[in-house]
Amino acid sequence: MKIETSSYFAASVAAAATSDADRHQAALVRSIEKLRSTMPVIGIRNPKIGLSDNSWAYCSPYDWVVSFQAGQLWLALQMTGDPAFLHAARARRAIFRGILAHRRAQDHDLGFQFSLSCVAEWLMTGEKEPRAMALEAANLLLGRYRPEGRYLQAWNALPTHGSMRADFANGRIIADTMQNLALLYWAHGETGRADFREAADGHADTTLKHLVRDDDTSFHTFLFDPSTGEALRGETHQGHADGSCWSRGQAWLIHGFAQCARVTGNKSYLDAARRLAAKAELLMGDDLVPVWDYDVPDPKNAPRDSSAGAIMAAGIYMLADQCDADEAQRWRGFADRLIAGLLDTCDLTDDPTALGLLAHGAAHVGSGYSDTMLPYGDYYFMEALMRSLGHTQFFW
Repeated sequence: MKIETSSYFAASVAAAATSDADRHQAALVRSIEKLRSTMPVIGIRNPKIGLSDNSWAYCSPYDWVVSFQAGQLWLALQMTGDPAFLHAARARRAIFRGILAHRRAQDHDLGFQFSLSCVAEWLMTGEKEPRAMALEAANLLLGRYRPEGRYLQAWNALPTHGSMRADFANGRIIADTMQNLALLYWAHGETGRADFREAADGHADTTLKHLVRDDDTSFHTFLFDPSTGEALRGETHQGHADGSCWSRGQAWLIHGFAQCARVTGNKSYLDAARRLAAKAELLMGDDLVPVWDYDVPDPKNAPRDSSAGAIMAAGIYMLADQCDADEAQRWRGFADRLIAGLLDTCDLTDDPTALGLLAHGAAHVGSGYSDTMLPYGDYYFMEALMRSLGHTQFFW
């Protein structure tokens, strides 16, 4: 009887996995075809946030989200070999030259901007100019490292914003920066320069110590004394409250620590990804898509964030790939559940009027931006689908 039960269970798991794979493959194909069909509308513009009719508002030249359309196009090229995607992605190179040319356009998001554009182009084509541009961006990102506190300064304190902005920005790290470390690790691999790796490891260590709480929830931001590096306090910028757990921040950290673990082999980073993922799974309960902040007073009626679900799914598949078979199955099951939630409630790939892939993203709820398409949600949705199907070659 035991043999029959275990055999039946194994067959059921295999059938479910096959069903998920078929569904994920179909969604990936639809996503690629959506990119193809919208290229004549989007052109070389870069989506920033969805509008009420599911069209896009587009980025200004130096926006932090400027690379996510390029990232999707490079993934589509990788999957299809279609030169139309190559030309559309490559045509954006001038935008990234502009970022390198304007000092005040440069902040910690250089990693987002250049990993999904110039690093991707170098890896996909072998062309030398994008490699040189990505290395220049990595040097600029390295210049933001503060050795006294072992962190990368997140935002800029611009003179036009006055002293209050300087007080807010100086000495601050944020969860999102974990996604930008990939550019430093890539530059270390390309050049062998130890300072790239030391800065990335230093920031990851500091993030683990100060952004990840003892209960495995996370702060969005943490503030240090900019002169001494003394740790001061955790706060939020986009979450519900300083003590709450903003779901996209938790997702950034899961993906970021899984990524750092993959590059470095550091088990403490892998364990951090495990802890953060397990906590997010617990906090989600029966939800199909993460609420925008896990500590909002009325979560059932609060905005969802499909981008948090997509980022988390991609990170958890990456986590699973670094675990033994039994643990990997557990994590893949959670990631499959996240994808199922996105496909069941947020999927726009079959909607001919929509220019993006996912509905119900929460860009910045406190500023009134929720229930919308988001280009980063779309990028990580494609990455998650590819990871679920066994693809391992990405741009970070």
